[in-house]
Amino acid sequence: MTTYDQGFRAAGPPPAPPAATPARPAAPEGSRLARAWRGRPEDPRWARPALWGLLAVTTVLYLWSLGASGYANQFYSAAVQAGSESWKAFFFGSSDAGNSITVDKPPAALWPMALSVRVFGLSSWAILVPEALMGVATVGVLYAAVRRRFSAAAGLIAAATLAVTPVAALMFRFNNPDALLCLLMVSAVYCVLRALEDARTKWLVLAGVWFGLGFLTKTLQAWLILPPLALVYAVCAPAKLGKRIGQLLLGGLAMVVAGGWWVAIVELWPKSSRPYIGGSQDNSFLELTFGYNGLGRINGNETGSVGGGGGRNGGGQWGETGIDRLFSSDMGGQIAWLLPAAFILLLAGIWLTWRAKRTDTQRSAFLVWGGALLMTFATFSFMSGIFHQYYNIALAPYIAAIVGMGAAMLWERRSTASASMVLATTVAVTAIWSYVLLNRSSDWHPWLRWAVLIAGLAAAAGLLVASRLGGRLALGVAGLGLAASLAGPIAYTLNTVDTPHGGSIVTAGPAVSGGMGGPGGGRPGGFPGGANGGPPGMRNGNTQGQNGTGTGQTGQGQNGQQGMIPGGGQQGGQNGGFPGGGFPGGGQSQQNGGGQGQNGQTGQGQTGQGQQGNRQGMMPGGMGEGGRRGGGMGGLLDGPSVSSKVKAALEKNAGAYTWVAAAIGSQNAAGYQLATEDPVMAIGGFNGSDPSPTLAQFKAYVKQGKIHYFISSGGMGGMGGGPGGGNGTSSKISSWVQANFKKVTVDGTTLYDLTQKASK
Repeated sequence: MTTYDQGFRAAGPPPAPPAATPARPAAPEGSRLARAWRGRPEDPRWARPALWGLLAVTTVLYLWSLGASGYANQFYSAAVQAGSESWKAFFFGSSDAGNSITVDKPPAALWPMALSVRVFGLSSWAILVPEALMGVATVGVLYAAVRRRFSAAAGLIAAATLAVTPVAALMFRFNNPDALLCLLMVSAVYCVLRALEDARTKWLVLAGVWFGLGFLTKTLQAWLILPPLALVYAVCAPAKLGKRIGQLLLGGLAMVVAGGWWVAIVELWPKSSRPYIGGSQDNSFLELTFGYNGLGRINGNETGSVGGGGGRNGGGQWGETGIDRLFSSDMGGQIAWLLPAAFILLLAGIWLTWRAKRTDTQRSAFLVWGGALLMTFATFSFMSGIFHQYYNIALAPYIAAIVGMGAAMLWERRSTASASMVLATTVAVTAIWSYVLLNRSSDWHPWLRWAVLIAGLAAAAGLLVASRLGGRLALGVAGLGLAASLAGPIAYTLNTVDTPHGGSIVTAGPAVSGGMGGPGGGRPGGFPGGANGGPPGMRNGNTQGQNGTGTGQTGQGQNGQQGMIPGGGQQGGQNGGFPGGGFPGGGQSQQNGGGQGQNGQTGQGQTGQGQQGNRQGMMPGGMGEGGRRGGGMGGLLDGPSVSSKVKAALEKNAGAYTWVAAAIGSQNAAGYQLATEDPVMAIGGFNGSDPSPTLAQFKAYVKQGKIHYFISSGGMGGMGGGPGGGNGTSSKISSWVQANFKKVTVDGTTLYDLTQKASK
């Protein structure tokens, strides 16, 4: 026996499918329908019905109680509403139909939702159903990608793993761009794998199109996995090197065209007749792409962002960076359940196929999915800029694919001691790690962690001797191992599906010890940089979430670090780290103010004491002028709850104005816009820090009678003199309005009527 035939490879690799499948004659319509149900001739009879069953369950899972989240992230929902009313707003991704400013991303993710709202009218379901269907499609495409080179069982394991990954279930039921980006990335990988089979150029071109559309969804993040995919194709494709390079160039050209046409139009369009590019500091999409949404995310220098413009080593307020970042308390339960297993199975898969020929498609599949996983994992682990837990959805399909491929390949070789040992080790490690993750929510179904641990270790012991067991018993052991490995993610996912989510920062699963939930998002917890959910430099930072149900945990600022927002407090956490000594919402510190829940239920926000005890500031859920705010951080993280009286005031003579109101910060404006379905100008964009409009432009709009009211609450550049970006543009506008126009209080909300001068 040769060295190659010994040990780990004793059974030898199973015969791989041919590199190119001969074209089949066109089948009658009836047989096509039969194959859609039956699947490939070589598949077991249960395979295709199992796939349809999995897709049906995934559909129900992602649609279940979907409307409970309301408008979810109102920042994007307002832009969707605007796009459903104005084709210009649709094209640019404007926050309002008056086209004052865009969201801080390109608009592709908004387009499906805006079309849905245009057809079905504005509602939570019209906005979120397209996202759920994207999730179901992603699960289906992942199955197809894995199944082509591996077994139907491998495809089903991969697809099921993705479907129940907590962060995937969260974001496929939410309206951030990540759902569409995930679908596009999986589709691009599928096309690259097809191209690796027979070197057909059309597949690389189509992959380039998906990458281009991915750029129009979330800019440079879509290109994160390009280097490993291009390298694998250049080395492993079954064609001469010159042809491979030429095909990659054609794919790159398709990517540039698919993603660049919109950028070219925006950059060439006269700035005076298009909306301001939100998130940029000079009204340039290219500056937004390579600054705030590009290198700024890597090095932390994100001018205009929350805490931007001065990144620090170690991740600063966005959490500590390092190889263990994604295993930490606030990240692990989102994505890391099967991350150790994926690393083990990736090494096993590459080892098993290492001596295969250069064009071996199974090895190429491991290299493609593994390269995408490692590139994304490394970037997320060490990036110093803005990083939220839900970004981890990008890893979900890569982990799922490797788990499906590796588990199936080892199972086929279970007669060898090495393969069965690796498979057993993988299950045991997953069970122990699941116990650790579940133990971080020690009061949440405490029996579950023990059940997972015991079942997983029992399955691992059985897998060590799987080759000696009968067929059905061996399958039972494998099923037990799979169930134990997925039990934790399934439990987290069911909790996620059963919980409404809203605001800009959302997380999956229950509250965890030492972790962070999404303030204003119906999740327990608080802010990065503060222990147990508290914000940096703050004590007793309890939060009230959506519907008054998400109570945050007390958090101590870490070592008196600088507060969340620069300019708000001094080192040592003075003033609670926010403008005006507390959290914005009228700008001045609030004490014991009641907060209005997202759907009208009362939520009480508790006071947060600055590290040096200078002033008190309200946590989300109980801040804002008159205690009326229901969003996080005074409108930065979620929109306000708008009373019927305020809504009626804004809607009066609405047709006479371009904007029925102006408010600082996009989330703040979004709540009023969604309530009235009339344009509301978002001064300063998302953070209230963009220099748009300038004071001179705002004065001109007021003089021309284009704006009716100025809403005096919320936004980081609010009435209390927040950072304001652009040399304090938002604060300057606030001060000018206060000094010159009539103040009107409607149901506890302060408005300034821009058509009536203040009495002297």
